[in-house]
Amino acid sequence: MFDLERRWIRRVQQDGHEESANKLVNKFYKEIFSYTYKQVFDQQLAMDLTQEIFIRALKSISHFDEHKASFRTWLYQISSHHCTDYFRSKAFLVRKYTDFVEDIEHEGEDVVMQQFMQKEQLKQIKQVIATFEEQEQQIMLGKLLEDMTFLEIAEKLQIPLSTVKTNV
Repeated sequence: MFDLERRWIRRVQQDGHEESANKLVNKFYKEIFSYTYKQVFDQQLAMDLTQEIFIRALKSISHFDEHKASFRTWLYQISSHHCTDYFRSKAFLVRKYTDFVEDIEHEGEDVVMQQFMQKEQLKQIKQVIATFEEQEQQIMLGKLLEDMTFLEIAEKLQIPLSTVKTNV
């Protein structure tokens, strides 16, 4: 451990020296943020968790013992525990299920929009078909809407198969 880092830690441990605490945070912030981001894959959440990690670390800095581990290792341990706590938390579960429901709702919007577009297209097709003669209308509706074969249409309308084929 660097003497400067050791001095900052002691000053924070002894009297909560704010400037030393800021220097410790500045020194390790990018590293801890990067670690946290790799855990949650969400920048804003990683920023929030990183802030909470440093708050937790500074509150418990009196328990830090440089003979057991380096400050970096101790900080990573706090980070790991904090991320684990987050994944076990109610906030994570709520977010997880909210995201899932929002995905379903967005997919639902797409389905509703598709159905609307299909109905509009169907309306337009029926309007065009309505301009045909009666027999042609029945052939077109049988083929397009009822998905009937040419033979089934011919039998239903009791007309020759060749007539059905020429009118499609």
